[in-house]
Amino acid sequence: MKLPIITGIIAILAVAVTAMYASDFTAYLGDNPTTCNNCHVMDAAYEGWFHAGHTNWAKCSDCHTPHPFIPKYLVKAESGYHHVTAYLFGNIPDAIRAKEKSRQVVQDNCVRCHLETVADIGDAQMDAERYCFECHRHSAHGERGISILPYKHEEEY
Repeated sequence: MKLPIITGIIAILAVAVTAMYASDFTAYLGDNPTTCNNCHVMDAAYEGWFHAGHTNWAKCSDCHTPHPFIPKYLVKAESGYHHVTAYLFGNIPDAIRAKEKSRQVVQDNCVRCHLETVADIGDAQMDAERYCFECHRHSAHGERGISILPYKHEEEY
């Protein structure tokens, strides 16, 4: 009775280890922006970042993940799960839109890096109901290219 269970566990572990090795899993634990560009749907975001003002100051994870260790890797794990399942099941969106949770992480990081600037704004934008990137959309990723896909809130990923 124990042998089939042990064999099953070993088989699952072998498949998991092989998948991690084949996908260069450890690269996704780091902060190298080229890792974020492994999927073709990220080409425009990567190129925009590479040629924009934040290239010398911030990497993908500086804006798109929380900075404390545990929350950072929880967000990376959740994002990785969504990316892998989208890839495996062929459900890759043409236009990637951030979920509310992701928008809040980016907002928190904008304020964290630019706290003095935000504090100097007379109308207290730090507490406003708008995100920094609503007005400063081109700061991190440069000008947007022409897209035939309209922006739709209901198709957020």
